[in-house]
Formats: sequence, C-alpha cells, structure tokens
Amino acid sequence: MSETTKDDGSSQKKSVRKEKRAYVLRKWTQFDVGRASTVGTVHLLCLLAPFNYKWEAFRFGIILAILTNLCITFSYHRNLTHRSFKLPKWLEYPFAYSALLALQGDPLDWVSIHRFHHQFTDSDRDPHSPIEGFWFSHVLWIFDTDYIREKCGRRNNVMDLKQQWFYRFLKKTLVLHILAFWTLIYLWGGLPYLTWTVGFGGVIGYHGTWLVNSACHICGSQAWQTNDTSRNVWWLALLTMGESWHNNHHAFESSARHGLEWYQLDITWYLIWFFQALGLATNVKLPTDAQKRKMAIRR
Repeated sequence: MSETTKDDGSSQKKSVRKEKRAYVLRKWTQFDVGRASTVGTVHLLCLLAPFNYKWEAFRFGIILAILTNLCITFSYHRNLTHRSFKLPKWLEYPFAYSALLALQGDPLDWVSIHRFHHQFTDSDRDPHSPIEGFWFSHVLWIFDTDYIREKCGRRNNVMDLKQQWFYRFLKKTLVLHILAFWTLIYLWGGLPYLTWTVGFGGVIGYHGTWLVNSACHICGSQAWQTNDTSRNVWWLALLTMGESWHNNHHAFESSARHGLEWYQLDITWYLIWFFQALGLATNVKLPTDAQKRKMAIRR
C-alpha cells in the first residue's frame, strides 16, 4: 500500500545576502583540503585509466559505479533524506554502507546538506545554490565548509540519523573505510582496477550527482509550479538513475518515484518497486492525483 506525500510549506527560505565569496583565494580548512585531495585524486586516477586499460577492469569499474551510485540515490537520497519508504535495518544499513563507497561522504553529511537544499532552495542559504553560478552549484561548494556552515548553521536536521549508532560509526570512521576500499581494489587488480574503478567509476558518480545540483537547476523543462529553478532533464536520466526528473522531485519531495510518467526512466524507482513487491520496502510514498492537480502549471 502506498502512502501519499505531504505538502509541507513550513520550511521558510530566509534570505541572508552576503558579499560575493572568494572560492579559491581564501582560508581552507583541513576538511576542505581533505575533500579537495580526494576529489583531485579520483580525477587523476581517471586520467590514468586509458593508459592502464584492461577489459576486465573497465567492466568491473562500470558495474561497481552503477551499484554504488544506485545506492546513493536509493539509500542516501530517497530512503534516508526524504523517508520516501522504509526498509528493515538489516537491509537499510548495507545499502547505506555501499553508498559510502561512492566517495560522496558519510550519510549524516550527505543527508544534512540535501535537506538544507530543499529547505532553502534558490535562496542565499541554499548550500549549492545555482544563483552563485554553475561551477559553485556543481562542485565548488563542496570545498568550503565554513561557507556552508555560515549559510545553513549547525547540522541539527539529521537527529533521526544521529540517534542511530551505525551512522555515527560511519561518520567517525569514514576515512578508514575509503582507504580500505582503495587498498583492496589495488591488491586485487593493481593499477588497472584502481584507475577504472576508483578513477573512472568515481568520476561518473561524482558528476552524475553534481549535474543534478547544477544542470537540473539551469536547463530542461518544468512540469510543476514549484516556484524555484528545478528542471526535468531527460538526457541525464540514465546517468543519474532517475534523479534528473528534478522538477518532479521538488514538486513532490517525499515521493519515492521521480519519473512520474511511464516514459520517464527512473532506475531507482524500479529498485524500490522491486523491494516493495517483495514486501521489504514499506510505507512507499507517491503523490496523489489531488496533489498533482494542485502543483500543475496552469497553461
């Protein structure tokens, strides 16, 4: 049985205009440097991948990229951030751990940022606002934790996750898991597997997620009256596992399904539907016809 999503207009998008930020020539925290080093290393490994080509390594890198990034959309986004459906803990935790290997941070950090994005969409407090330019919304915001803290305040919007030991554990031990993952990949297949799995696969995952934050607020179409810049971008649907139906998502944030039309590819929804059919995904939320009529653009 599917539950309906709720229209929650309680989140106020307060504007706090600031001076233009210097994104490069500024003080970098240790955390900023660590993040930039990780992202830089992944891109360097990607550049080295063609010089270490092996079919088996390429195939493995593609498969692992699909699986880990599907875990980002399935677990971090629709399950943990929006609570679009429920899973038993013995299934929820492995999916969250697998998402960790996509190199996009721990669940507490990822979920907090995304909840802030929906709370403050397109305002000065949006952590990756397109108002500050394509490259800021695409990637630069990631390396400026002081600025994000200034915009959004304390990470007090993930108390539901902080109360669970597993997510606190992942946050404290994130670096160890990533280093262990990279080490195992290298020991198993050497430089070819490392470059194609961590490098090539990591870059696909990074830019798939980042394009939702940037391109899906700049180009594309709007089917719903969301009063923001969110767009549906059909040509990103496969790369983003269905996340690029972004205007649909902003219209119905709690919906487990983003590709609301039969022709809108949404691989993440297909996985949710599969687990729902098995009776493992429960309380699956979908928009009602009344909600769709309310949000529809008047032509």
